[in-house]
This record gives sequence, structure tokens and C-alpha cells, in this order.
Amino acid sequence: MIQAIGLTSFSRRKTPPAVADLTFEVREGEVTGLLGPTGSGKSTALRLLLGVQAGRGATLVDGRPLHELARPAHDIGSLLGDVPGHPRRSARGHLRMLCAAYGLPLSRADEILDVVGLDAVAEERLETHSLGMDRRLGFAVALLSRPRALILDDPARGLLPREAAWVHELVRRHAAEGGAVLLTGRDAGALARTSDRVIALDGGRLVADETADQFARSRLRPYVAVRSPYAQRLAELLSGEGAEVVAASGSRIAVYGTTSAVVGETAYRHGILLHELADTTGDRLERPPAQADPEERAVRRRRFATRRVRRIGRRPGPVRAIGYEVRRAFGVRTPWPTVFTALACSVLATVWIARTGSANSSPLRMLSGWAPELPIPASAIGAGLLGALSYGQEFRFPALAPGHGPEPRSSRLLRAKLLVGALTALALAFMASAADVAVLRLIAPARVPDPLDHPAALAGCAALTVGCCWAGVLAAAVFRTTALGLSAVLAVPLLAVPGVRALLGGRQAKELGDAGGALWSVVTGVSQDGGGGAGRVLRFVGQPFFLGLALSLTVLVGAFAVSALRGRRQERRSTAVPTAGSATLTGKKG
Repeated sequence: MIQAIGLTSFSRRKTPPAVADLTFEVREGEVTGLLGPTGSGKSTALRLLLGVQAGRGATLVDGRPLHELARPAHDIGSLLGDVPGHPRRSARGHLRMLCAAYGLPLSRADEILDVVGLDAVAEERLETHSLGMDRRLGFAVALLSRPRALILDDPARGLLPREAAWVHELVRRHAAEGGAVLLTGRDAGALARTSDRVIALDGGRLVADETADQFARSRLRPYVAVRSPYAQRLAELLSGEGAEVVAASGSRIAVYGTTSAVVGETAYRHGILLHELADTTGDRLERPPAQADPEERAVRRRRFATRRVRRIGRRPGPVRAIGYEVRRAFGVRTPWPTVFTALACSVLATVWIARTGSANSSPLRMLSGWAPELPIPASAIGAGLLGALSYGQEFRFPALAPGHGPEPRSSRLLRAKLLVGALTALALAFMASAADVAVLRLIAPARVPDPLDHPAALAGCAALTVGCCWAGVLAAAVFRTTALGLSAVLAVPLLAVPGVRALLGGRQAKELGDAGGALWSVVTGVSQDGGGGAGRVLRFVGQPFFLGLALSLTVLVGAFAVSALRGRRQERRSTAVPTAGSATLTGKKG
């Protein structure tokens, strides 16, 4: 099903690559184990296989390059380390968010929670999960879209024996149902008991590709595991009797070429205390029983084989992008403190304006709480922060992995973020204006502007808030962090606006405002004085601040397009089919 051809990582500072010219296959109905010590390149190989890490080589799924799959998550489910979920999101909320991304019904989240045994703790935050719970959630994410293949990076690492047994039973059951499994491990015996085929790595290179039975007979030798506070003395005695002793740690030794009875008698004769004495054999493979008989297994394998997806040239974004973005944004409590803080600051700024008597002639400042001391209104800053969080959290907690899930930088997801951000910004601007007017009616009734009499000011508030939100979205997408996204929003009044004023040579909005009114009169046939609210809106748009905001948005859109194109080019280069010399290795067996 899956072919890895010539996978090679990029070397750094003249050091050899972590993985070099690695070629192997992962077949349907089998568990393939990738074996090697720490630093042998197992994790790097998986990341190269999934396209998460740049390198050379190719990954073919049913003969098609990985980057040409329309929905890779429907073919491959992966678990690489911990689940990259927001710590304050619940397990059910995280899975429902991914259901929207993959185009699955929300009920699938509850189904998979029951499969992995997390239904009782589905509403608990991810930050409260234990290692075992986090690993089960990782399996839930990998199995969510019912993939035909599972790619797992040492899934039993650090787990208790009972949890490790559950992991191995799960992967064997998936293979018994006709799926393919590739998992890594450092314990040769455990991996050989679980796998049908073992691929051994050493220094990033292939050293063995055998069936599990062949691997056990040729490379796993029976030995006696001994633990004693006097292990070194016992090792010397056993070596004198002709046994081969290998020190595993300070108090542990492995004894080859003898039995536990002989070792126990030697220890007894010399008064050596033993804490552990066990025969460990590596030539017997006791796999967990398959969960399906041969006929049922054949039926399920045919079902997997008929599950194909349409393949296109590039990977799109989430299937239900708006649903995904709404669940991502409002599935945690982060937006609400931002909204409440922005409203409180807007009200305080309005009180300051009313008490000091400043900006009485500017309905825009009165309705938006834009004190002269602030670079932009508090509601616009809050909208900019919400926009920056939309992509800042996307990259900090990457639920949409680029190698096996929807593309997080796709135009579809960007449009969804801009739409949801605009609606949120408009709601924030409306609430801020309503709160400001209510406060003004309490403390300064004579200075309250009627919002209905100032449509241009309302339009200016809305445009300002939405523009700042979009600037935050685009800047966070380009710089991949929330802090720089918000910094780009604040850079509009601090850098872009002074630059526009300097470019205009000190002329403020009068000339541009007159031009806007003239344009309105030409388009509508209404005189400039009779243009009403629309003419005033055009004059607002012609002010340096709005021109600076428009200029910043244009630059950010261009930067996002350039970074997205460059990322796609690098992805295609890293997954390009290798030369004919490497491709000939696909036929190599064993």
C-alpha cells in the first residue's frame, strides 16, 4: 500500500544525514515494525515519509505521490508524539473540530472516544490528561477518519504494561481488519511479537528487512535476565564458567549460553542475593489473537480496497472550513476575556473623552471610544488580537498537520478565518458602540451622538475593526505567531499612517475627501453635498489612517501568497520522485 523510496534527510554542518537512502514497503493486512536504538533515525524516517520534514525521496500510496492525495487523512492516520491540541480544549471538542476539518459527522467523535476508552473523560481538558490518556487520544485522532494505514512513532513508549498491551492489541486488530500499520520501537522482542515484518535501522540506514519469524530466529537470542546488587561479581563468576555476560546497567546483566537454573545455583553457592532471575526467549512470537476470522478479514480487506478518494494535484484545506474555524475559535475560553477586556477599555476611553471634553466634533471617536491618546480604538485592538489568535493558535497547536491532514495555509481556510473574524469584529464593534453610547447617556447626556445620524461614523467603526482583525489574521499567517500578528496591527497607526501622511506631503483628508465626494456624485448623479452618508463614508476612507490600513492589508496579502507558494514548492520538492537509480530499489525484497 505504502512505498517509501530513497528517503534521505538533509545533513547539517557537514554531519551525515539522520536517514540515508531508506526504501521499504508497508503492506495491507500487516504490521510493519521499524526497529532501532535511540538516534537511529526512526522518527526522522516517519516524518520524511509523511512529508512533515523536508528531504529527498518519495512516498507513494497505492502508486500515487502523497502530496497528490485529496484527503491524506482518509488514507493515513498518524501518531507522532503527543497530541498537538490546545490544553484547555476537551477531548470531545478537539475531535469534533477535526470532524469538521475532515468532513465527518460530529457523531464520529463520540464513536471513536468509545473505541479508545475515553468516553468517560470526554469533557476533561487536555491539560489534565495522563500519558496513557494522551496516547489514547492520539489514537482517536489517527483513527478518526477511518484510515487504511496507521503510522505510529513508538506508541507504547513510557506506558504501563497494561496500556502497552492495549496499544499492541489495537494495532493487531487494525491489521486483522485489512489495514496497514507501521510503528517504531526500541524493544526488539516486543516489536517482533507485535509485527509481521521487522525493518531494522542503524545510523539511518537499512540493515534488515525480514519477516518477524526470520528476524527472531536470526537476531534474537535467548538469555537470562538477572538483577542483583552484586551483578558485577556474579558476571565475573559466570564468565569464568564459560557463559557470555552483557552488562545492561549497574545492577542488571544479560547472560547468554546458559539457563536460569545454572545462574541461580552459581549465585546460591557464592551467597549472592538475586532480585530478578528470568529466562527471556526471543525466538517465540506470541502475538495477540486476531479479532476476525479469515473470511471476515477478507471481507474487511475488500472494504478497505474499495475505499478510494479522488486525487487532485494539490491538497485543499478543511472540508467544512467555516465549521472548523468556529469550533477552533470558540471551543476554548480565550476569546471571551479578550472581548470583555476590549469592551471595558472602550468604555473607560469613552469616559475619558467625556470628562476631558476632547473630540466633541468627532462622532467616530465618540462612538468607538477612540481617545486621542490611543493609536486605535480598544475594540479594534481586541479584534486584531482575535484575528492574530486565529493563525497564532493554528501554528502553536497544529491540529491540521501538513503531512497527513488538510493544509492549514490553504486559501479555503484563509477565507473562512477572514469571514469568521469579520463577523466577530463587527459584533465586537457593535457591542462597543452600544456600551459607549449607554455610558455617555449616563455621564454626559448632552454629548451623546445619535448613531442613526452618523452612518459614516458607524461605517468607519466597522471598517476599522474589521480591517484590524484581517491585519491580525494575515500577519499571524505570515509570521506564524500571535505576538507578531498583533504587532502588525499596532504598526498600522504607528508606522503605516505616518508614512502615508509623509507621502501626501502634509495634506490631510481634505483633497482625498473631496475626491471621494466627487466620485460619488459622478457614479450616482447626486451632488457632492447631497451624497449623504455614502459621500461621508468615502471621505472617511480617503483619510490617511484608512489608506495606511489598506496599504498594510495589501502588503500582508502579498506576503501570505508568496509564503504559501514557497511552502507548496518546498513540499513538492521534498516529495519529488527520486532518480531512476533509487527507484529501482522498490523491487527489492527482504
